[in-house]
Amino acid sequence: MTDAKDVKGATAVEGAAVAAVAGAVDVDVEVLRVFCGPEGAGGNLLGVVSDGAALPDPAARAALAAELGFSETVFLDDAARGTADIHTPSVRLPFAGHPLVGLAWLLRSQGRPPAVLRPPAGEVAVRYDGDLTWVRGRAEWVTHRTTERYPSAAAVDALPAPPPGEGWLYAWAWLDEPAGVVRARAFPRRGDTIVEDEATGAAALLLTHQLGRPLDIRQGAGSQIRTRTYPDGTIEVGGRVRAETA
Repeated sequence: MTDAKDVKGATAVEGAAVAAVAGAVDVDVEVLRVFCGPEGAGGNLLGVVSDGAALPDPAARAALAAELGFSETVFLDDAARGTADIHTPSVRLPFAGHPLVGLAWLLRSQGRPPAVLRPPAGEVAVRYDGDLTWVRGRAEWVTHRTTERYPSAAAVDALPAPPPGEGWLYAWAWLDEPAGVVRARAFPRRGDTIVEDEATGAAALLLTHQLGRPLDIRQGAGSQIRTRTYPDGTIEVGGRVRAETA
């Protein structure tokens, strides 16, 4: 079982929830908020298992991620190489921005900032700029999802959670098109516990690829995601990270 003492940085409520996870293993889980707004609000909860060797079995990892119930849980398998394994509550992902930004930030806070992380999709360059942590990936690494433009931010805000339909939906509208500011909400619609994803790096990368320009995305209830484009087709996704406090 994952005890409350093993959940570093969780709020009292979230720590209690994680402590209630039923399982046969005892692992440390760091809890972070990734893609926080400028004042520290918002951000998407992330579970980080820094000692992936403590839980090597893929089925056990999937079970832990499902029982924790965060949008994603990331397992660091080799700190020297930056090898990472990413799970949602129901599927394993080859690439995702939210867990990689969070993991890169956590490693830097521990005095060992990586230059590269290695999820299954490939090598992900890492960069730090002030309070922003950036990771760099490719649109073809993003698992299938639909981006749909709405006529206004108000129309995006009015969507039920989840909207009718099937499949991953990234609903967006311009807040300030000349400045590249976007309002977005994300709905995985895959039948697990994540009805709405608070902040989604992979979807932000995909939208940036489709629009061909850097973006400043305001997602969910208060999150901010920044993106940048590069001539080689890669795209950076960046944001602020905060550790949850007890």
